[in-house]
Amino acid sequence: MQSSPIECTFPHPGWVEQDALAIWDAQLDAARRTLAQAGVNASEIAGLGITNQRETTVVWDRTTGIPIAPAIVWQCRRTADFCNELSHSLQASSIVRKTGLVIDAYFSGSKIRWLLEDTPGARTKARNGELLFGNIDTWLIWKLTGGAVHATDPSNASRTMLMNLATGDWDPELLDIFDIPRSMMPTIVPSSAKIGVARAELLGAEIPIAGIAGDQQAALAGQACFRPGLSKNTYGTGCFALMHTGTHEPVSQNKLLGTRAASFDATPQFAVEGSVFIAGAAVQWLRDKLKIIATAPESEAIAQSVPSTGGVYLVPAFVGLGAPHWNSSARAMISGMTLGTGQAEIVRATLESIAYQTRGLVEAMEADSGEQLKELRVDGGAAANNFLMQFQADILGCRIVRPADVETTALGAAYLAGLATGFWKSIEELESFWVSERVFEPQMSEAQRYELYAGWKSAVARCSNC
Repeated sequence: MQSSPIECTFPHPGWVEQDALAIWDAQLDAARRTLAQAGVNASEIAGLGITNQRETTVVWDRTTGIPIAPAIVWQCRRTADFCNELSHSLQASSIVRKTGLVIDAYFSGSKIRWLLEDTPGARTKARNGELLFGNIDTWLIWKLTGGAVHATDPSNASRTMLMNLATGDWDPELLDIFDIPRSMMPTIVPSSAKIGVARAELLGAEIPIAGIAGDQQAALAGQACFRPGLSKNTYGTGCFALMHTGTHEPVSQNKLLGTRAASFDATPQFAVEGSVFIAGAAVQWLRDKLKIIATAPESEAIAQSVPSTGGVYLVPAFVGLGAPHWNSSARAMISGMTLGTGQAEIVRATLESIAYQTRGLVEAMEADSGEQLKELRVDGGAAANNFLMQFQADILGCRIVRPADVETTALGAAYLAGLATGFWKSIEELESFWVSERVFEPQMSEAQRYELYAGWKSAVARCSNC
């Protein structure tokens, strides 16, 4: 598997942008290099699956295919003030009820509205049917098909704050609230279905596009969590815990999100989700900004070089706090430092912050479901960090199960495409592929677990009052 890095830019505090054309170029380059590395001809590929950053918002010209502005990345907080006003409006309860989401700048709806308001002439073009919207899945599909297909799937559509979670279609009232013309919106299709073909000149032959899912729902599929009650946590830039709820539409009482899981046909599939905005990105901050580590993997050995943080907590609220707090005004903070605090303690506190945030998500899931989590399947880049996984097991008090293949996001997209093309015959066949590589059992005493987590909650409280 090949990858190509994408640069983020930060034009103002709390703003995060990417170049949508650079994303396309990078993905095409990675796909070509993957084929070359595998020694496979494109004509031998049964189907292509796409998984993507959800919520990241692209608006482009229907005729030229040129984005009207940089893509607004999922972490971006530029619409926080608008969302705060909307959350106190008469329309708020209807939005939450219809979408299963909390009203927050995280989701695409307010990002689209901002682009139409801020870009000269965009509002008029949108009303004239000249502009299209898509999250990254839709953008890549449109580019792969040469503009022939403008589509998304329920797992992505449910993250826009514009789809009715129950009906699985764009909701006229929601579109009206955000003042977004329906003509901009992609067609919603099943996650596992043949929806078009990638042009032959791009990869060497036409390849059916047969799988689509937002990154976290793809990881849920890649972890073989196809049935109600199965849960996974992905440790990426952010941290995302999902529990599959089957055909039952979840209603969270603890500030989690109701969302669509990947679908195999017209039957809706649901999940409950908790989202942490900053997880692996905090380790990148240590590397790129503080420069106290050279690579992310070396954080493991550095954290293990000291017996504890010495009372230091790092709350990585660089763009506010996600679930279950949903506090856009919170800002990052390091507390508890003394003259004895060194780089190792800060590195360890950064890794521990990821585990503490995950515990907050799990506690909310347990409260919503009424069941205690017995195990958590993990994936993503930071899942390879043994120190973090052991601390996660300790602070949760339950076993952590790491699969043999932690690249489950890509695997889930492949599963969806393979089912649609008949390469695989059933979900049961996919479930048989899942194999654990290592299980981390909790070793910490309950008293120590309680003390450490109480310190974390105190640090979060101070950060939230910034």
